[in-house]
Amino acid sequence: MDKNPYETLGVQRSDSAEDIQKAYRRLAKKLHPDLNPGNRESEEQFKKVASAYDLLSDPEKRARFDRGEIDASGAERPQHEFYRDYAGAGPEHHPYATDSGYADIMDSDEILSNLFRGARTRGRVDGRNVQYKLTVEFLSAVNGATSRVILPDGSTLDVVVPAGTRDGQILRLRGKGEPGIGAGEPGDALVEIEVKPHRFFVRDGDDIDLDLPISLTEAVLGAEVRVPTTTGAVIVKVPKGVNTGRVLRLKGKGVVRPDGSRGDQNVSLKVVLPEKIDPDLEAFAMNWTAGKAENPRSGMEG
Repeated sequence: MDKNPYETLGVQRSDSAEDIQKAYRRLAKKLHPDLNPGNRESEEQFKKVASAYDLLSDPEKRARFDRGEIDASGAERPQHEFYRDYAGAGPEHHPYATDSGYADIMDSDEILSNLFRGARTRGRVDGRNVQYKLTVEFLSAVNGATSRVILPDGSTLDVVVPAGTRDGQILRLRGKGEPGIGAGEPGDALVEIEVKPHRFFVRDGDDIDLDLPISLTEAVLGAEVRVPTTTGAVIVKVPKGVNTGRVLRLKGKGVVRPDGSRGDQNVSLKVVLPEKIDPDLEAFAMNWTAGKAENPRSGMEG
């Protein structure tokens, strides 16, 4: 018999959906097969945890389990246990029997219908969910893409990664899990997304952060420069006299949100001197009296 899903996840019946999700993620990080290669015990425990979370993360299934309509595996419970509880019992234990035998109500359509319905649901088992991990490029997660998962049997499964998908997010592909038995529904494929880091973009919520190197000339005189974004380069005006750390905000150049709006891109300017100092620049600095008098660390001195 499957263990109570609340016990499997280590939560209480009164806990919220968020509490249940946190408990699942904590156990998944500990038991996931990818983190415990070759450990059959961890794999079996993870399957039980995933099955319990599948039931309790679905509000309808959770409510039906709490009412006793389905068991821990998600299978239907017979609504009338008449045959199991009373077959072979004496008249004193039969609610519809007398000393002379069964009463007429025993043959009623309602009792027979419930008995047969219970027999049918006992032959119906829903398929279990299956777990996969999919690594995608940073820009594919931000802009959306279709990626392919290779299944253990060698077949493939195309996964549509929606724009704005986050690292660690789990995509549910309904009906793509293990097949059911009898009239049981197939399980789902639960695909955990792992987003690769980008070489210069960093995601911060719905915003994108970018460090942009600029030359000394561009910093002093100002310039129009090409700035990469997740959807292509744009021209940005750098004001005169900017310093390292100045942030330019590009509205709507961040990550797409579920409502269709987008976050912003924050461009942090970084003044970079040439690796080899030009003689003219060195001579200018040597003769720049005002520059020698400038002390950018004055606020840090006691």
